[in-house]
Amino acid sequence: MGASLRKYLVAGLLVWLPLAITVWVLTGALDVINGVFGSLLAALALVVPASLREGLLELRHVPGLGLVILAGGLLATGVFVANIFGQWLLTQWDRLMSHIPIVKSIYSSVKQVSDTLFSSSGNAFREAVLVQYPRAGSWTIAFVTGTPSGEVACHLDGEHTSVYVPTTPNPTSGFFLIVPTADIKPLQMSVDEALKYIISMGTVAPQVHADASPCAPAGDAQRNQ
Repeated sequence: MGASLRKYLVAGLLVWLPLAITVWVLTGALDVINGVFGSLLAALALVVPASLREGLLELRHVPGLGLVILAGGLLATGVFVANIFGQWLLTQWDRLMSHIPIVKSIYSSVKQVSDTLFSSSGNAFREAVLVQYPRAGSWTIAFVTGTPSGEVACHLDGEHTSVYVPTTPNPTSGFFLIVPTADIKPLQMSVDEALKYIISMGTVAPQVHADASPCAPAGDAQRNQ
């Protein structure tokens, strides 16, 4: 009786736990967005006429309005910077931010990382591989971030690849490694599948593609597609 009850409790937990965590994460993100939106409205209320102030502050209580405005703002910004004038204005803004002490260090670093990660022409985080870490003979999943350059490349013999080794179950933290390209084993799984595998601590294995063997090299799988 006790074993059956425990089995049913675990089964119920496996059903509701993913949903509960998803709702919790989305709710937290929405609270942050609404908090920022409320602060912006409060600052704006200080400069608008008194007749409009009360109605402006009431907008803070409209559910999801901050998220809608954020999405609209991102879309409008993307459309604006896609033309020549927007690109010129963005260049001037970057130039201004790069001349402000302290701010320039943070802004330039974040912009360089974001441009690398989200650029459509870049290779960062577009391939999952196996690397030996933390010692030889011990393997873990990593993501290719590029190739070494500059002074670092001058001190390396042979071809090397830069990879990011995420931690589990929190892949937002991890380690940056530069390893010989010959020691890297490419994987057929996508980045999303690799992240699920890492977060689940290896319990959620990626599905094997129908046109490829699970142990076939990634290059062979790509040629079969």
